[in-house]
Amino acid sequence: MTVRLINLFMPSSKDMPSRRLDLDWLRVLAFGLLIFYHTGMLYVADWDFHVKSQYLSQNLQSVMLLVNPWRMAILWMISGIAIRFILAKVSLKHFLVTRSYRLLLPLLFAILVIIPPQLYYEMTQNGDLNLSYWEFYKQFFNLENLIFEKYSAGIWHHIDVNHLWYLRELWRFSLYLVILLPLFNSRVFKGVLDWFSGLNGYLSALIIAVPIFLIELLIEDTKEPLGFLFLIYGYLLGWNTVLWQKLKENAFLLLALSLILYVAIIIFYQMVWLTMSEQTDKNLLLIGTLVYSLDRLVWVLAILAIGFRFLNNNSSKLQYLSEAVYPFYILHQTIIIVIGFEIAQYHLGGIYEVCVILFFTSLFCFIGFEIIHRIDWIRPLFGLKMIKAYPPFVTTIMKSLSTILIVGLGLEILI
Repeated sequence: MTVRLINLFMPSSKDMPSRRLDLDWLRVLAFGLLIFYHTGMLYVADWDFHVKSQYLSQNLQSVMLLVNPWRMAILWMISGIAIRFILAKVSLKHFLVTRSYRLLLPLLFAILVIIPPQLYYEMTQNGDLNLSYWEFYKQFFNLENLIFEKYSAGIWHHIDVNHLWYLRELWRFSLYLVILLPLFNSRVFKGVLDWFSGLNGYLSALIIAVPIFLIELLIEDTKEPLGFLFLIYGYLLGWNTVLWQKLKENAFLLLALSLILYVAIIIFYQMVWLTMSEQTDKNLLLIGTLVYSLDRLVWVLAILAIGFRFLNNNSSKLQYLSEAVYPFYILHQTIIIVIGFEIAQYHLGGIYEVCVILFFTSLFCFIGFEIIHRIDWIRPLFGLKMIKAYPPFVTTIMKSLSTILIVGLGLEILI
């Protein structure tokens, strides 16, 4: 009985491949892309961001739309695949405890220490603040302070996760996925997946595009529902040999189709979306939503296929960069905003300003990581495992303190 219950929550390790290095590379590249994307958010006209440059461009919208549909979807897909690998190796209790420590502790540290400068510069640029950073930071923890009245969307009033919503949702989605594991690991569902694997590739893509399309069509804020959907897709795809082989065989076809869909999105965006009014044909909007949904999915499949075909190789660089991912992710947007705001006074021009921001953001992220991964007690604050072995009583104290710190945050996220 106990074994049967465990099997409902643990995926079978049958046919599980060795470590998928292509997914590690794609994870590194996808997080690295965020530095360029969030730098672009300083300059793209008509798209909201915490601070904006004086050098705005509407043409940049088309460039941003190249990656905007799939930049987070690919991360959710990889996260789902990674969860399947983890659950096949460790107990459910170990998975939940470890995931909570490695996601919530860095998130709590970041929203209290790393993210506040983003709010400071946003308020300063908006003309809602005339304080030094230290004066602002002392006020930051006063949830009743009226200076934050216009900035009240957050975990605790104005205190929010900003770009680290991925860590918040990854923890929450992991809990949701655990609840669904008895369904996904059931024999009936495995039979459905086997049937799905035998379908024609085009039909398979259309079937999994339907939920994406429905979310885009029926839900106003699609960020979280789509994230969870792609996480589920990743978990179910896991190491399905048939599906991965189909992706590998159709890698270039998927890439070509992705580019065609991107062109279609740009045409729709320029000719319909930007000029949309009450008189806009609803059928045209429906077609645009369908194309956008396909664009999101096909790009993800194309990237996975290209990675599977060409990136399954190891190197010392991959090991280094894989460990650097979370520290870079936590640090990069704050660095971009600080540098972008401060450098504006020098009026360098758009191109030079972008180059300076990209250079110093990358430099400071590398410097930050070099410091972080060398100091053992700082590592958990950025999602990294501690390296040294400590006496049992020290470990107990650290775990107890960490638990106390993250329980409140976890409850706030869930409730």
